[in-house]
Amino acid sequence: MHTFFSFLLGLMLLAVLGVLAAGMIGMVREGDPRRSNRLMRWRVLLQALALLLFAAMMSLMRP
Repeated sequence: MHTFFSFLLGLMLLAVLGVLAAGMIGMVREGDPRRSNRLMRWRVLLQALALLLFAAMMSLMRP
């Protein structure tokens, strides 16, 4: 179970990194501000999910 949560947490963190990179590239290229806002919302949502998953993982590891 611990391995599954670790793998899932790694995927969530990579997703956050991907969305963050896409947002930064779009900002540098001066793209559509609506797309930038949508990416920001996705980043915040993915970060929240990653934190919740991390908290669940830590609570399951407690003796």
